[in-house]
Amino acid sequence: MSQSLPPGPWPLPLLGNALQLSLDYLHYTFSEWSQLYGDVVYMSVLGREVVVLSSLAAAQDLLDKRSAIYSDRPRSILIHELMAFSPNMPLLPYGDEWRRQRRWIQAAFLDKAKLDSYRPIQQREVVSMLSKILQAPEAFASHIRRYEGGIMLEIAYGRTITARDDSFVQHAGQAFAQLTEAGAPSASFVDLIPILRYMPTWFPATSWKRKALEVRGLIQDVMNVPYEGTKQALADGTAGPSFLTTLLEETMEQGSPTPGDERAMKGLASVLYAAGTDTSATTVVTFVLAMVVHPEVCRKAQAEIDRVIGSARLPTFADRDSLPYVECVLRETFRWNVPLPIGIPHQVTREDHYRGFRIPGKSIVIANLWHMARNPTIYAEPDRYWPERHLGMDSSTLDATDPRKIIFGFGRRICPGRQLADSSIWLAIACMLATFDFERARDANGNEIIPVTEFMPGAVSHPREFACSLRPRTQKVVELVYGLHAEGKFEDSKGTSID
Repeated sequence: MSQSLPPGPWPLPLLGNALQLSLDYLHYTFSEWSQLYGDVVYMSVLGREVVVLSSLAAAQDLLDKRSAIYSDRPRSILIHELMAFSPNMPLLPYGDEWRRQRRWIQAAFLDKAKLDSYRPIQQREVVSMLSKILQAPEAFASHIRRYEGGIMLEIAYGRTITARDDSFVQHAGQAFAQLTEAGAPSASFVDLIPILRYMPTWFPATSWKRKALEVRGLIQDVMNVPYEGTKQALADGTAGPSFLTTLLEETMEQGSPTPGDERAMKGLASVLYAAGTDTSATTVVTFVLAMVVHPEVCRKAQAEIDRVIGSARLPTFADRDSLPYVECVLRETFRWNVPLPIGIPHQVTREDHYRGFRIPGKSIVIANLWHMARNPTIYAEPDRYWPERHLGMDSSTLDATDPRKIIFGFGRRICPGRQLADSSIWLAIACMLATFDFERARDANGNEIIPVTEFMPGAVSHPREFACSLRPRTQKVVELVYGLHAEGKFEDSKGTSID
């Protein structure tokens, strides 16, 4: 069997390929390499071996079909040691603790009855978001984050978001925004070059370390404060149903939680809140950007909603199958801006062989999700935002090209909350289309400002801040939203009230 490594850029002595990597947009560099060397590329950084996968086929062959050896994670010095965000289930090594936490989370997010039980929360929070955008449309991005945060706060901790929770939501949003910024490729070089962790913070080019230590305190607050609040509410008999309440009750049935149990529950609940809020909110904000830049798409989606639903109510989950173009808008938004461009790296536990190449044991395996979603052989004109590309396909082709097969990861490390995220994002998109016209902002001379479609560097691909004008489509929809918000009710497609 061949012992040759996959092709890749020529390394320098000792440094390997470190100087050839973009500090901010690794997925761009990896995409360029894939065009030169193919969809399986080898590189090294100071002796740390890395394999980059840039096609869905390669990712499925290795990360899905050989998940028994491709499900480990490289230890993150940045996240685990400098930020002390541990135990963090997405980054846990493949082992017993990861399996225990995976069982906890699967029970809450893969069971259909559980997912259905979250729908009233989603529907209540989407009405709250719409009403807040009506009142302060310029702060739409903040309201979108509050929507996703409100859903996850209640599911994770049993706390219905109120005005008193706004400070926590803002604090948590700040913490995890800084975490993803501090976790940008330029900062995560410490994971490839561990000796960097010992650099003093006064040393030049160590702003990443100073930022990581600042984030550490914020993260600890976000892990501890809601956990202690839910724990106290459970002791007082006032705790609402939640992911954490269930864990606490099950653990207490077996005796007092150990310090390890408590750390695991704190970490997992905070990860649920953070991951469920930031990436989902990023996708909804990306949708707003796309509607402003492409008004013809917005008008076509609104026409479908008007034809199928009318103006007497808002879209609900029961309408989803009847809105195929809105579904295409969702798919294209996922594809156009993959929230996690290079996902979370895997690590292969032992040497493997693929297509005649040797995959070294313990090497880091990175899936370039951004490139997969812009593969021109699958998605023509990949830089173009074009929902119509998902129309007119037979069912097997539609399934094979579904961006959700890419963006949520692979194998045993696939995102367990993907169904909840998908439904929350769909509901926000459908209801915003029904409620608002997405118009371009104007400058002092009355000229339209077309937003620049740029995305910020970091672990999460946030759109750069942009201005727009969200206006209610009719006075009738304003009265509808305010009425639903005041009553705390939502109607399904049959007119049945959902509290």
